[in-house]
Amino acid sequence: MPEKIKMITPLVEIDGDEMTRILWSMIKVKLLNPYIELNTEYYDLGLEKRDETNDQITKDSAYAIKKYGVGVKCATITPNAQRVEEYGLKEMWKSPNGTIREILDGTVFREPIMVNNIKPLVKPWEDSIIIARHAYGDVYSAVEIQTEEPGIAELVFTGKSGKITKKTIKEFEGSGVIQGMHNTDASISNFAHSCFRYSLDRNRDLWFATKDTISKIYDHHFKDVFMEVYEEYKEEFEKAGLVFFYTLIDDAIQRVISCKGGIVWACKNYDGDVMSDLVSRAFGSMSMMSSVLVSPDGCYEYEAAHGTVTRHYYRHLKGEKTSTNAMATIFAWSGALRKRGEMDGIDELVKFADSLEKASIMTIEDGIMTGDMASQCESDNVRIAVAEELLDEIATRLNKLLS
Repeated sequence: MPEKIKMITPLVEIDGDEMTRILWSMIKVKLLNPYIELNTEYYDLGLEKRDETNDQITKDSAYAIKKYGVGVKCATITPNAQRVEEYGLKEMWKSPNGTIREILDGTVFREPIMVNNIKPLVKPWEDSIIIARHAYGDVYSAVEIQTEEPGIAELVFTGKSGKITKKTIKEFEGSGVIQGMHNTDASISNFAHSCFRYSLDRNRDLWFATKDTISKIYDHHFKDVFMEVYEEYKEEFEKAGLVFFYTLIDDAIQRVISCKGGIVWACKNYDGDVMSDLVSRAFGSMSMMSSVLVSPDGCYEYEAAHGTVTRHYYRHLKGEKTSTNAMATIFAWSGALRKRGEMDGIDELVKFADSLEKASIMTIEDGIMTGDMASQCESDNVRIAVAEELLDEIATRLNKLLS
């Protein structure tokens, strides 16, 4: 066994919930600790700890990423009413991802992890589709009210100048619900710049889609900002032979089904959430999607872009083996370690991250995979592995690559 790779700057390690938390520990034991002297600043974002700290630990983890520049995050529960009762929570805490993204701002880039023996469900797709998801505001930072009586709901803005702008939302004749959401010009502009830069870096056409025909101010403003920012990149796009265009979100969905892939598709926050799930599943599995949040000030947060796999977790608690796909979590770690190595000038760490990804893909292309992928695999030589077996197979190939 070669000498362990030493790290200089801590990596912000953000632990999570349920089955992904179990996988998190397994990945460290089987794939990371044998080769790296991990230097992390650890934050436990398990639901119990978030409740214990009144969610302060979530904010602390985000500010740690701003301090150190790179973080890696496990999947976490966003509690609903059922979870409040199940865990005996003080309140229905906000999405930890939403809280972290609100502090870091920026754009989440999500890309399918492609393997040769699993073809996309959408036949025309020959290359990956990268979802560029705005990571600030909208419904994730919304303020909500539930009304119990008739009344008038108003949208009011009081400017620092003293000018008041007011619009009636609805005259309620009975009970109802109200939601107010926002975004900022600075964040929308950062989102646009990130998308244009990323498209140029990856040499891919850029699509941007909202619903400005219905949202004639909110969504239309996103469109206006993108068109304005594009003027700064137009010459570079034309030199590179790349295309940028805006279209309605429903038209984009129809067009993407018949395209060959190889594009960056920029979406507002919630649209990006939904479309990245659709794209990941169409390419094989929601667990086959890499995800990184890039902030305007050059910070990076890598994460597994899926849920906590609750059903498998409760089977795990009963002592059952589960065929849980750890690929997205592995790629979160490899992405964060690679970026940490690039930022600190540790070539060995960059090479290790490359080897870890290569070993993971080799394992699946050798026909060893979890059940979520097996039904879509085109090879007859398939062995469905439980989570531990898959990690052991990856470890075997990783050891050979590093030797």
